[in-house]
Amino acid sequence: MAAELQSGSRRGRRSGRRRPLAEINVTPFVDVMLVLLIVFMITAPLLMQGVKVDLPQAPSAPIDKEDEPIIVSIKPDGTLYINMGKDDKKAAPIEAIKQQVASVLKVKPKTPVLVWGDKSVEYGKVVQLMTQLQAAGADSVGLVTEPPR
Repeated sequence: MAAELQSGSRRGRRSGRRRPLAEINVTPFVDVMLVLLIVFMITAPLLMQGVKVDLPQAPSAPIDKEDEPIIVSIKPDGTLYINMGKDDKKAAPIEAIKQQVASVLKVKPKTPVLVWGDKSVEYGKVVQLMTQLQAAGADSVGLVTEPPR
């Protein structure tokens, strides 16, 4: 019986020691990820630039953000604007827009070309614009819409 008490007390002494923990503290990592998430949520709406138009609503898939897209906007009165990532948004005739699109597509042929058409613009004007952009060298022209509410 004395042997049993002696071995039991040995176990008690061994289990009383603290072993080093081999775990990673992920709290700082989670904090950093939450800060990055907030930064991306704030800056994402600022990435798309263009002239303010009332876009039609339609369910659609987002585009890949490989290159900065060329955005051509058409207002209800038919005026055209081009935006290629700069802050200047000036009205331009279709010939000037075609020249700019053609020069960009010669250098970067995979650049996406998007049309921001106001929902009150005549369908014929939008189709005519898309045809002119394809004549400038755009393989495909995308239409920008808003998701349904």
